[in-house]
Amino acid sequence: MLIRLYDKNPNQRDIDRVLDILNGGGVIVFPTDTAYALGCHALKERPIERICKIKGMDPHKHRFSIVCYDLSDISQYVQIDNATFKTMKRNLPGPFTFVLRAGSRLPKIFSNRKEVGIRVPDNDITREICRQLGAPLLSTTVPYDESDDIGYLTDPELIDERLGDDVDLVINGGAGGFEYSTVDSSLFTGCPEQETYPG
Repeated sequence: MLIRLYDKNPNQRDIDRVLDILNGGGVIVFPTDTAYALGCHALKERPIERICKIKGMDPHKHRFSIVCYDLSDISQYVQIDNATFKTMKRNLPGPFTFVLRAGSRLPKIFSNRKEVGIRVPDNDITREICRQLGAPLLSTTVPYDESDDIGYLTDPELIDERLGDDVDLVINGGAGGFEYSTVDSSLFTGCPEQETYPG
């Protein structure tokens, strides 16, 4: 199923459909300020496992990232100090992922890796969904390989053709990008300072 949402004044009925799917354990494709992403309710383990299956990921090895509405409640999901919070506040919303130590409120699947990426994308559609959901979204880029045309990654209609049978909803939020977010994992002890993070 493909629905169109707009940055300004999205249709509340369509937002409600998205929320129903997420609260029911569904998987969606949604826009960010980088690439389109696969996502689900980040506090529900079963749809996270489903995303891992869609992408062929090993949940014991893959790094996860979550998308939040803003930074006001991230202490529920990660361990964070004041200096780190100030650094994040200067850079978010924006195309950045900060890797921090995962908190206890996240599902057990996150405990396989002690860290989690935190994103607050500069995308009003996704942030509004998170705000109304009252929870973060798990986020990982849509599956692709090097033989794929760039158009597939940036065109939600092409994504729907490819993934429509595997996901519950594709949100058309306009043309997407095909870049990863910039990562700062220096805030997480033991991680390299810069790396690619598919969130």
